[in-house]
Amino acid sequence: MTKAIMIQGAGSNVGKSILVAGLARAATRRGLSVAPFKPQNMSNNAAVTRDGGEIGRAQALQARACGLQPHTDMNPVLLKPESEVGAQVVVHGKRLTTMKARDYGKMKATLLPAVLESFDRLKTQADLIIVEGAGSPAEVNLRTGDIANMGFAAAAGVPVALIGDIDRGGVIAQLVGTHAVLPDDDNALIKAFAINKFRGDTTLFSEGMDIIADKTGWAPCGIIPWFADAWRLPAEDVMDIASRKGGSIKIAVPKLNRIANFDDLDPLSATPEVTVEIVQAGRPLPADADLVLIPGSKSTIADLAHFRAQGWDIDLLAHVRRGGRVLGICGGYQMLGTEIIDDEGIEGPPSRVAGLGLLNVVTTMQDDKRLTEVTATHLDTGSSLQGYEIHIGVTDGPDTDNAWLDVAGRREGAASADGRIQGCYLHGLFSADAFRTAFLTTLGAAPAAYGYEDSVERTLDALADHLEAHMDVDTILSCAAEV
Repeated sequence: MTKAIMIQGAGSNVGKSILVAGLARAATRRGLSVAPFKPQNMSNNAAVTRDGGEIGRAQALQARACGLQPHTDMNPVLLKPESEVGAQVVVHGKRLTTMKARDYGKMKATLLPAVLESFDRLKTQADLIIVEGAGSPAEVNLRTGDIANMGFAAAAGVPVALIGDIDRGGVIAQLVGTHAVLPDDDNALIKAFAINKFRGDTTLFSEGMDIIADKTGWAPCGIIPWFADAWRLPAEDVMDIASRKGGSIKIAVPKLNRIANFDDLDPLSATPEVTVEIVQAGRPLPADADLVLIPGSKSTIADLAHFRAQGWDIDLLAHVRRGGRVLGICGGYQMLGTEIIDDEGIEGPPSRVAGLGLLNVVTTMQDDKRLTEVTATHLDTGSSLQGYEIHIGVTDGPDTDNAWLDVAGRREGAASADGRIQGCYLHGLFSADAFRTAFLTTLGAAPAAYGYEDSVERTLDALADHLEAHMDVDTILSCAAEV
């Protein structure tokens, strides 16, 4: 018998992803087999799965909290924004199409069978499925054809716990207002509520909890204080990217418009000797940076234009003249070359664009997308790396003769003759402690031993402890219904 509970939010970024991960770890520690599920996600920070697809990185973290490998059934529909009005639509881990938001609104109802198909498969593998909503069910203008919140909950018969974010203010209005605008059938699915991101003395909001319970009829399930160590967990939402003050090694990261797969930054931010500075649009690259790291991008050519528009290309050349180092990962790697060729119009109108010219390589965009987990070796140190590739395009040229990674006998990456400019397609390389330490040592410091993966596990356990202490986990789990 499989049960399910859905965690929805009274708004975006209320902490649903983190709460699902914590509840998943708490339920798993109670001896249940647990699986995460998010019907529809929107993120450019994707994880590659063992079955050769991609899902939102939050579901990969939640799978880890359950002790599972990520699978495409955990997030059957993934939207990857490519412009202000359009996104790539990924279904069951594979690109289906690219379309404008207005057109997707008409199409999404047709994806409900694919969503339920994945949910049905998960039901055969777990005692409990913890489902994460997207955005807010109060967006009743989007209710027709909905597959992300109440549309899915109603179709699958899954009860809901609603989360409010007190850090934004107006949390009573968030929750009571949601109750007021939802139709009766949707309201009947909501069984409980909780308040997240509280700072200070939680007893000060006890009257507020009573007011919400009285006006909605939902069971109160706790006031959850701000979890200060959330930043130690891999982030999915671009809103969660933040500078992190650490030690003397400064790594500057220009924040691209379509930044993607920025989990590469997480192990660096967690290393005590490292300061990661996220450089916002309109601000120069810092002159005292030891390394400029150009991250992945969902739209390399558009983000290269954005990079130049900020004057970062000029700043980068000055950084190199000062002896600074540069690393480009995936889209950032493509930008570092001499040219990006998109004759087929993969990223927009057919074009050929000059790159930053710091690596003697050329990238040719191709429609075939590479999605794979890889084991690699760092050639200089022999360190083993576990990572993934998720990109379109093939990069080649003289500087690939200076490849610095080996992937199953295939040389990967490129470097300048002096080794100060490097690029590669491999995401996740900094999660490997030995490689990260060796790489940072070349920047002028010797980091102490730090186990990043162990830190993530400890933080998931600490998150579960946090929820057990401040949330009525028993009541939340008791709301789960057989599906």
